[in-house]
Amino acid sequence: MPELPEVEVTRQGIAPYLDGQVVEALILRREGLRWPFPAGLSQLLAGERIAYCGRRGKYLLLHFQHGVLIIHLGMSGHLRMLPLGVPVEKHDHVDIVMQANGDAPNVLRFTDARRFGAVLWHDHREGPLLSHTALKRLGVEPLEPGFDGKVLFSASRKRSVAIKQLLLAGDIVVGVGNIYCSEALFQAGIKPEAAANLISRARYDKLAQAIRQILAAAILKGGSTLRDFVQVNGQSGYFQQDYFVYARAGLPCRICGSEIRQIVQGQRSSFFCPKCQR
Repeated sequence: MPELPEVEVTRQGIAPYLDGQVVEALILRREGLRWPFPAGLSQLLAGERIAYCGRRGKYLLLHFQHGVLIIHLGMSGHLRMLPLGVPVEKHDHVDIVMQANGDAPNVLRFTDARRFGAVLWHDHREGPLLSHTALKRLGVEPLEPGFDGKVLFSASRKRSVAIKQLLLAGDIVVGVGNIYCSEALFQAGIKPEAAANLISRARYDKLAQAIRQILAAAILKGGSTLRDFVQVNGQSGYFQQDYFVYARAGLPCRICGSEIRQIVQGQRSSFFCPKCQR
């Protein structure tokens, strides 16, 4: 599943082609993905100008004067900017066609083989954007100034769940998915099974710093491509080359040489070093 770095890389890739541009047409090739497409969406967007492209957690946000188009990439989705006329393939479900702008590609194409993605709409008349069902329970953004060890420490005092499960829940800090959670816990020296309410403030300070560093580094390297994810230009990300623990079960730790172990938590694999993490 594309995690925060992949979504941010996508946002950075599409923003130069979308910000300030007028939508000529919205083409929907099926009734919906994970959920049905909003009724009348094509008519809502045709002729409207995209103010800017934003992000909240793993959601891409295309801001219009009258509302916001909310896009989630799901398990296998990706967006590409293409010139008009590129043939449509089997899993190309949505095209947002912009008015021609010189030689710049003007079609934003949403491809999603497993159809777990989503295209939603929030009308400004329904209230603040963050009141939308998809966004209202999300935690703080890990790359913004409001996130630090104090946030994690304060929110975890009454929660005895394993720290990895706490981070993946997304209600305290948003967007720290399975890959980057494993890597951040390794960098902070915390075992993924550690009870959240027993971790000290000092260790949470170190974890918050690790989360910020890991996510920022992943964005710089175009995210991770393990299966389906590609950048807007069709290229793969390559942060996976820098993994210390994720998907390295049975291999030696890059720091101490111990064998990396794999366990299952909440139906997701966790990877850790039994010596470097406690």
